[in-house]
Amino acid sequence: MMKLSQLGKLTAAAIIVAALGATAVRAADDVTPEQLKAARATIAAVGATTKFDVILPTIAEQLKQQLIQATPNFEPVINEVVDAKAIEFAKRRTDLENEAAKVYATSFTLEELNAITAFYTSPAGKKLIANGPIALREMNKAADIWATGVSRDLTKSASEAIEAKLAEANKTAPQQ
Repeated sequence: MMKLSQLGKLTAAAIIVAALGATAVRAADDVTPEQLKAARATIAAVGATTKFDVILPTIAEQLKQQLIQATPNFEPVINEVVDAKAIEFAKRRTDLENEAAKVYATSFTLEELNAITAFYTSPAGKKLIANGPIALREMNKAADIWATGVSRDLTKSASEAIEAKLAEANKTAPQQ
């Protein structure tokens, strides 16, 4: 499930992209080193891949639980070995960063990447990252309260209008 902070970052990025105009998606082969560098800077600025930091630790914990459940007598050995192997596999995180950079580089022009990075490294961009999730949560609360009120009022108003129409129809209907 996507966290609100991630949703806020994605929303802000979408707003910036919309303001910059639609971009043509280029093939990954057409990406220049300069675009990849700019994409990496953008990813760092928006924290686009931080949500992936939990993948390896989560997989390692799940593996430990499975192995310990199967052979509980070896728990200390399992913990030691899986943790050591997970640390070895942490080097592969750069592969994911490289793929993310290619995605950004093919999704945005160099100018757009630089503009997004400039915004997110500015005081306003940093504040959006820090306070965006809080603002989004408060907006969602306000929307829930508003929706509840509208639902209540619409139900009441429509019911009263229907009753009035039916009452009027009954007055004008021929008596049997």
